[in-house]
Amino acid sequence: MPHTKSLKDKIKALRSQKDILLMPHLVLGYPSYEENEKIIAAMINAGAEIIELQIPFSEPMADGPVILRANDKALKAGANTTKSLAFTQKLKAQYPDTIFIFMTYYNVIFAYGIDRFFEASKGAGIEALIVPDLPPEEGADYLDACTRYEIASIYLFTPTQTNERLATIAHYAKGMAYCVGRKGVTGIKTQMDQSTLDLIERYKKATDLPIGLGFGIQCKEDVTALIGHADVAIIGTQLFIEYDRGGAEAVGRFLQNMRT
Repeated sequence: MPHTKSLKDKIKALRSQKDILLMPHLVLGYPSYEENEKIIAAMINAGAEIIELQIPFSEPMADGPVILRANDKALKAGANTTKSLAFTQKLKAQYPDTIFIFMTYYNVIFAYGIDRFFEASKGAGIEALIVPDLPPEEGADYLDACTRYEIASIYLFTPTQTNERLATIAHYAKGMAYCVGRKGVTGIKTQMDQSTLDLIERYKKATDLPIGLGFGIQCKEDVTALIGHADVAIIGTQLFIEYDRGGAEAVGRFLQNMRT
């Protein structure tokens, strides 16, 4: 069944009611699907509008050591694509108003079968995909499936891309722009200074999509600094650290504090 609104329109509508949206990240199956249920409940109760669900992969090249370890542990505990899809379908039925996005690597989709993966993702209520290791020029089959199944293709806008490259990425991007706040992998703190705000302005010149900023958001001050500049604060590594300290409740408290 088609979504009544595009992801871009949904994000814009939510943003009209709030200063900034929160998009927390978790790895499916880490430390277990049962714990994922508790974590997601805590995230939604804390006000997260969008949740980024990572389907684990053995070589997550965009991820730093914390999320890499979570991928490894999830796979060793038996997590896989089939289980992740089934879990997400149950999740969407439980939380129909939450926007769920898959993040994974292209080998996961290719090995599962492109149409099979997209059909299952659509059935699970997934509204977008982030696949950081697939350049749009090499993703014709993937982009065709995104169009046919009405699932947005979210691309990473990065500091090292030229203006020409940003324009190319923007041509293929749908839903929102996942803007990277600095060079490198996930997990290192981004300094929310003028250079970061200038970088966001550079991204905005390339696209009219809502701007999500990720990589290195670690505290309330980071989120506050983005208000008026970005639409979505994407939070990953710090949530894994909070979980290891105090479980799902600690994740919920951390997110709650991000906007209060």
